[in-house]
Amino acid sequence: MLTRLTLYVAYSLKTSTHYQSVKRFFYDLLKNPQSKIKPYFDIFMILLVISSVSLLLYEIEHKTSKWAILFEDFVVTVFICEYLLRGWIYSDIHNLIIKQHEKTEYLGSTFHLHKVVILIINNKISYLLSPSAIIDLLAILPSYRPLRILRIFLIFRLFKLFRYSQSIQMFTGVLKNKRFELTTLAIFMSFLIFIASTAIYMFENQNMGGQVTDLYDAFYWAIVTVSTVGYGDITPVTTGGRLVTSALIITGLGVLAFFTSIIVAAFNEKMSEFQEERVKAHIEKLTDTTILCGFGRVGQDIALQLHANKHHFVIIDNNEQHITLAKQQGYVTLFADASRNSILERAGINNGAKAVLCTTNNDITNVYITLTSRYLNPDITIISRANHEENAKKMLQAGASYIVQSFNIAGLLAAEYIGHPVAFEAIHGILHGQKDIQMEALNICGDCYLTGLSIEEANFNQYKTRLIGVISKNPIHAKRRNRYKLHNQHFYFNPDPSFILYEGDILVLLGRELGIEYLHDLIITSRLQKTLEKPL
Repeated sequence: MLTRLTLYVAYSLKTSTHYQSVKRFFYDLLKNPQSKIKPYFDIFMILLVISSVSLLLYEIEHKTSKWAILFEDFVVTVFICEYLLRGWIYSDIHNLIIKQHEKTEYLGSTFHLHKVVILIINNKISYLLSPSAIIDLLAILPSYRPLRILRIFLIFRLFKLFRYSQSIQMFTGVLKNKRFELTTLAIFMSFLIFIASTAIYMFENQNMGGQVTDLYDAFYWAIVTVSTVGYGDITPVTTGGRLVTSALIITGLGVLAFFTSIIVAAFNEKMSEFQEERVKAHIEKLTDTTILCGFGRVGQDIALQLHANKHHFVIIDNNEQHITLAKQQGYVTLFADASRNSILERAGINNGAKAVLCTTNNDITNVYITLTSRYLNPDITIISRANHEENAKKMLQAGASYIVQSFNIAGLLAAEYIGHPVAFEAIHGILHGQKDIQMEALNICGDCYLTGLSIEEANFNQYKTRLIGVISKNPIHAKRRNRYKLHNQHFYFNPDPSFILYEGDILVLLGRELGIEYLHDLIITSRLQKTLEKPL
C-alpha cells in the first residue's frame, strides 16, 4: 500500500505543471546563471550578509537592541529557507523513484521501497556534505546567542559571498582547473617549510644563542620568510641560520613566481570561455534581436543604423579584423561561422530574434546561412544580400524572405532620379549621416486633401520632398509597372504622374525633416477641417 502511494505521488509530481513551475522558479532564482531574476536575488543576499556581519560585529562592544534581534531573526529565517530550498532543487526525488521503478519493471524484478529511500538519502547527503551546503549551515550558527563561542562561525557568512559573486566563482573555477599544478606546488611548499623549520631550529635555538624557542617558532619563521614578508620579530644571528634564510628567500621568490605563472596561464586559458558565457547570457536577455551575419562594408552600415535606432542586434563574423572592429564599437559579437546551427542558436534565432540579415560579400555563404536559418526557425524574417543576379532566385528558394541587390538598387536609383537634385540631395544626406535628412512613411486618410489626387496634382516637389513609392493594396493599381509584392499589398516604386492616391495608401517620402513634417501637418489639418465641415 505504501509503495503504491509513493509511486502515485511520484508520478503526480512529474505531471503536475504547478509543481514543476514552482520548482523551476526557485531554480531560476537560486542556481540558473542565465536567469533574469537571479542577479537581483544575489544582490539582495550580498547586502543581507554584509548587514548581518556588520550587526554582529557591532554587538561585540555594544548592547544588543530589540530591532537588532528582530533583524537577525529575519536574516536567519532567510538563510534557513535558502538552505532548505537549495536542498530541494538539488535533485528530483520523484524522478529517482520513477527511474528505479521503471528499471525494476524492465528487468522484471521486485520494486523495494527501502532501497529507493536509501538512494534518496545518499543523494541528499551528497548535497549536505558539499562545501557550499556546509558553509550555508555554518553561516546560521552565529545567531545562537547563548553560545557566544559559535560567533567564530561568523567568517562563514562572508564565505557565502562566494556563491553570489560571479567574479569569485570565476576565480575558484580557475583554481579547480589547475588543481594538479597547485597540489604539486603545495606539496613542494610543505617539504620546503618542513626542511627550513628543522634547519633554522637546529641553527637558531636558544642553546646556540638564537631567538627560536621551539619548533612552532621555527615553523612560523619559515612561513613568514618563504612568503617574502619578513616581519623581523625572529632574526637569524648565526652563520648557518643566515645561510638557511638566504636559501629560503630565493626559493620563496621562485615559488611565488611559479604560483603567479600558474594563475595567469589558467586565466588566459579560461578568459575566452568566460567571455563567451557572458556574451551568451547577454544575448539570452535580449528581445526582438536582429542577427547580423557579416560585418563588412554593408554590415557596418547596417549596424550603425541599428545602433542609432537603439535596436538590439548580434553580429556574427569569422573575420577576426571585423570582430575586433565591432568590439571596439561596443557591439555584441560572435567570432564564428554563421552557417553553423549551434552558432545561430547561440545568437538567439529561436529565443528572441526577429530577423536574420545575410550581408556577407559571398553569395554561397549567404545561401548557406539562409538555409540554416530557415531550417532552425521557419517563421523568422530573412533578408539576404545577393551580389549576382543569377543567385537571387537561389536565395529565395533557400528560404529568404527578401532579397537585396545593392548594385542593382544603386543603378536603378541613378537611372530613375537623374536630373532630380532634391532626391539626390536627400540620398546624399542619408548616406553621410545628416540628421535632418530622413525617409518617412505617411498614411493617406479618407478625409485628407490628398485623397483622389494624382501624383502630378499632389506636387510633392513643392515641399522639398521626393516620393520614393506608394504602398497600396488597392486592386486598381494592379497593372502598373515597378510593382513589388509585400505580403497582402504592393509597393509601387517611383509611380507615374497619373498614379491616383486613395484612402489607405502609404506614401514613402525622402527629404528634409522640415518638409516632411510640414506635409504631415497638412494631411492632419485637412482631415480635421473636412471633419468639422461635415453636417452634424
